[in-house]
Amino acid sequence: MTDRTAIRAAFDEQGLLAEARAKAELRDFGDDAFRAPLRVLLESLREEAPLNAIGIAMLRGRILESLLARLRTEDWIRRHPDIEREQISAPIVVVGQTRTGTTMLQRLLASDPRHHGPLWWEVRFPAPLPGTRWDAPDPRIPIAQAEVAGILAADPEQASIHPWDALAPDEEIMLLEHSFLSHVPESFANLPTYRAWIDAQDWTPAYATLRRFLQFLQWQKRQRGTLRERWVLKTPGHLGYLDTLLGIFPGALIVQTHRDPVQTIPSAASLNRSLWRLSSDDVDDRECARQWQERMVWAVQRCLASREKIPERQIADVWFLDALAKPLEVVAEIYARFGIELTPAARAALEQWLRDNRRDKRPPHEYTLAEFGLSEAEIRAGFADYRRRFIEPRLPR
Repeated sequence: MTDRTAIRAAFDEQGLLAEARAKAELRDFGDDAFRAPLRVLLESLREEAPLNAIGIAMLRGRILESLLARLRTEDWIRRHPDIEREQISAPIVVVGQTRTGTTMLQRLLASDPRHHGPLWWEVRFPAPLPGTRWDAPDPRIPIAQAEVAGILAADPEQASIHPWDALAPDEEIMLLEHSFLSHVPESFANLPTYRAWIDAQDWTPAYATLRRFLQFLQWQKRQRGTLRERWVLKTPGHLGYLDTLLGIFPGALIVQTHRDPVQTIPSAASLNRSLWRLSSDDVDDRECARQWQERMVWAVQRCLASREKIPERQIADVWFLDALAKPLEVVAEIYARFGIELTPAARAALEQWLRDNRRDKRPPHEYTLAEFGLSEAEIRAGFADYRRRFIEPRLPR
């Protein structure tokens, strides 16, 4: 672990703000709602996070990138006010616990030629770089590809956990990250103060930031001539904020994936542990798993409460094993619920995506409950209400 003095120096608030302004040669960060969560995050990083040199560079770099994204986005909107007139109409939003097939389902739905997903390189670097031309390859793409390659080189296990692809749709949580109200920091490091603080906050400013960035990305797609009917979004973190999400995107169509938490929790703990290990030489596997289980219980309970107010026509439930076994039938059921026609062109595109993206092309993801100090009984108890409603009716008798 790096000396705490070095960590404190790396996460100095005024130093980061000044560096971002100097690098961008801009001053306007937009709405000041980001400042309070940034301040708490930086304090938690300075005083608590057990970071190594890689962790300092990585997390400081992400904060700086978020500040740069805010500066550059505000500058683009100032020069092109029509960005704020972009309409985000009825996006399909895939939610569910981590490790319930949300990535596969998002990418499958986004392969429909009428849809588009936020690509990994877009959500990592939403603001165009100087010199970008709409009729030429985007200079952000090779930067994103290099970052993905670096992640896989630093931790080859990642290839078995997640289908990393800089050119594929991915989680818009990386846009929420720019509000500094997101679960991204806690996935990379142990940050108890920040983690507890964000749970008590109103996330409306974060989702307003998400909408603003989606408007910006949609405007960019319009410049490139690739505008389509709707977005297909995906972030498991939305589970705990469905009411806030629908407050900002009232027409959103929610697809919730379901899988027994007895299976998802150790798998997700393995994912988070791999990320913690990138940034720290002192990782407590059991603490990582405890935090993840606690986070998912919290999110699922809030989801159950939110669903009581969501019209049935606006939400579709998907059983994880059905999505694996009969994905085209599952998509047809989703479309029928939402009144979307499954056209021949859409079916052909979905079939092609499935041929090109078989799970057996990646190594298996291996983990056990015991290595994280988890027990089936404890997981069942924590998710009792959720399992009673969505899991137990689907289990073999």
